[in-house]
Amino acid sequence: MTEIVAPLLADPDTVWAAAETERRFAGLRPVVRDLQIGRIVRELALEHEDRARALGRRLARTGTTPTAVCVGLGLLARLGEPEDVPLLEVLGALRDLVTPAVHALDAIDRRAGALVWLGHHAEGPELRSLVAALEADDGAAVRRGLAAVPRERRNVGPETARRIVDAVRPADILRSPDVTPSLREALTARTGWLLFRATSLRDDRAEILFCAEAVSTYEAFVSCAAGLAPTLDHYALLLSAAFDLHSGPGRLHDWGTGRREAVLEQVESVLDRPEWRAVVVPGADPGPGAEGVERRRFQWAVRNGKRPFADAAAGADAIGGPGPSLRALRIETVVRDPADAHTVESRMLIDGRPLVQEAFGRGAAHSPEDLLDSGVLRATAEPREVQLAEAYCTEGCCGALYVTVRRDGDQVVWSDWRRPPPPPSPLYLREIPELRFDGAAYDAEIARAENDHAWTWPARRTSRLIAAGLRDRPELLTRWDMELGWIATDFQDPDRTAVCLLYAGDDGAPRHRMWQIPEDGTPPEDRAAAALDRLATVDPRTYGA
Repeated sequence: MTEIVAPLLADPDTVWAAAETERRFAGLRPVVRDLQIGRIVRELALEHEDRARALGRRLARTGTTPTAVCVGLGLLARLGEPEDVPLLEVLGALRDLVTPAVHALDAIDRRAGALVWLGHHAEGPELRSLVAALEADDGAAVRRGLAAVPRERRNVGPETARRIVDAVRPADILRSPDVTPSLREALTARTGWLLFRATSLRDDRAEILFCAEAVSTYEAFVSCAAGLAPTLDHYALLLSAAFDLHSGPGRLHDWGTGRREAVLEQVESVLDRPEWRAVVVPGADPGPGAEGVERRRFQWAVRNGKRPFADAAAGADAIGGPGPSLRALRIETVVRDPADAHTVESRMLIDGRPLVQEAFGRGAAHSPEDLLDSGVLRATAEPREVQLAEAYCTEGCCGALYVTVRRDGDQVVWSDWRRPPPPPSPLYLREIPELRFDGAAYDAEIARAENDHAWTWPARRTSRLIAAGLRDRPELLTRWDMELGWIATDFQDPDRTAVCLLYAGDDGAPRHRMWQIPEDGTPPEDRAAAALDRLATVDPRTYGA
């Protein structure tokens, strides 16, 4: 394709160049998929941008095949100007062209791109009404529509949440004097929830990194937070925002000097008020009769209410290593609000910035069980390749992030990175440099992180203790000709410890036994000891599910 298109980009006769583009593609075999064209066009060298832009406009406006129009849209995604927005909006109305048209609009007018995208993807009457209000430029209806955005995850995925923020611009609405106090509270809560959804890592990328309105929206949300009623839901939204701004993908936006820190201080100030502290005192516990998610959410808030602020204070002291070429490492285990899909990740901060999100961006960092309990981050003279993260869709689909860890004298080195190309956002690192750490400081940080158990809940603590026991006593499984597949908490019920044991069936085919250990109120240490004792005496093949 490069040989077909590249020579035509500099031709001064755009009428001829457009016709020749169509003719050449008509005879191309195999046929290039239209959605691949934009990626290819982005890589083409451009000697004459004005001519390439003119060709892009002509192909987008007069092309007679989807392929030719997509070449034009790919060029406008690189070279388009505000005057191209009306044409792109028209082309975006066509379902077959919506993706390349939105890509081009995103580069020129993010709000217009979001509105075109929502026009095709918004589901449910509430979101359709919001889109209609945006298209009609009806400010009052937009405010009502934002307040009515449904909280169901199936209707509002991470990209939908991000597109709503870019299209609606909640920061402007929250600062408007036309909003009543009661409506402002509803708008503030919905804005916080949309930011929370956009930070989800259970997708192919963190959508918040593509949100043009992220910084102003965080600032407006937090500045209005004092007007929220002190409820568990509002507490969780503010705490989630604090985690994201300290060590999550939201940290990577261009905040300028002191703005992000000021927002974090505002969140801490609100949550430290007596009426907000009362939300997470023992007497406020929803109790055993409450819905499981609400009970887990309360316990999560109690465990984590101070963590992002304490970690931020500790991390501030670790910015920059002891030498001019040395970096500072801090590892913080973060548990996502149980109201969303459960994620536990060991976030690695390099000089305060989240490494996995900046260098990979296709999934969360691995769990502490994978990175800390296993000891794989401990540095030795023998180089060791470590997988720090895997794409949410699996490595076989979209890759993983690897680094080689080794000790070099009194330093520890992370080098020889392996990863797929990161998503197309300027916030991602195009190249990952070799990272060097002071050896003693590195060892101390790894030891601190390995011994940090404050984030755990009983079932998770039980699983970690059982795993540690099996590492110390491998004969508990080998005596039964079994091995550990994995051990964690059940995805559907985080209050249940799940153990997957692998063995060969009578026919030699691989088999597995899922062993579920419910939480029964006893200490995790006792539950883990009982599980290990059972493994010592009873064949796991006889266990019930």
